Amino acid sequence: MITLRAGSAEAVLHTRGAYLSALRRGGRDIILPGSVERQTRGGMALLIPFANRVRGGVYELDGVVYELPKNAEGHAIHGLAMSMEWSLVERGDSYAAFELELSHPGYPSTLLCSVRYELSEASLSVSLKAINRGPRRAPLVVGAHPYFVVSRPWRLDAKNPLRCVAVGKIPTGELVPHSFGIDGEYDDCFLVEEDPVVLKSPYSTVELWRRGMPYIQVYTGVEGAVAVEPMSGAPDAYHNGMGLRILDPGESTVFSFEIKFG
Repeated sequence: MITLRAGSAEAVLHTRGAYLSALRRGGRDIILPGSVERQTRGGMALLIPFANRVRGGVYELDGVVYELPKNAEGHAIHGLAMSMEWSLVERGDSYAAFELELSHPGYPSTLLCSVRYELSEASLSVSLKAINRGPRRAPLVVGAHPYFVVSRPWRLDAKNPLRCVAVGKIPTGELVPHSFGIDGEYDDCFLVEEDPVVLKSPYSTVELWRRGMPYIQVYTGVEGAVAVEPMSGAPDAYHNGMGLRILDPGESTVFSFEIKFG
């Protein structure tokens, strides 16, 4: 367990999944405390090399069919890196960096993944980098899964959101305009190309600023929190192509986001 501190702000990180289990300021939780055993039910998990679902857990790239581990719904979910042990490569009082060489039978190539967390009194910055170290092309979507603590009524403010039309939680590729109201029940993906995305409730106000991560998944399945997940592509991007990046051998890419809670 690695604890970062900056003034009255504190973040707790783990090498398994490079997972953030807690983020608080002045003893007050910004993110719902989580556990490394259930990373997508609290805290903030990292979703690499796909975010949310891959339909049927099967996809094809360059004429080769790959099969991923499936959940109870019969889909692959939440990437591969969450359950893997990352290496701590840099550490200071208010920052930490982790690396992982990601290799899996269901993935065409080998990714060198790195993440850097940097904490300030009023924000947490996260930078993600992926390098294709293998001989084949590598499909890539990255995301993060933070659960922000809220009280009712809460509201999500976003500029010109487009909802990904989905069937059985799998986007079809169609986008339609959307307007967020007060509260609501969601397990939906949105394309939001302008920042910030702001989550407001009587409990707190949190701003999300993103670079290269124009999609957000909004999930309300955990009481007392709303997950607002920055993602570089939509669920099932391996099939629908929404935000999918294909890295050639030797190619790299960087994504980042900042959570402001001051």
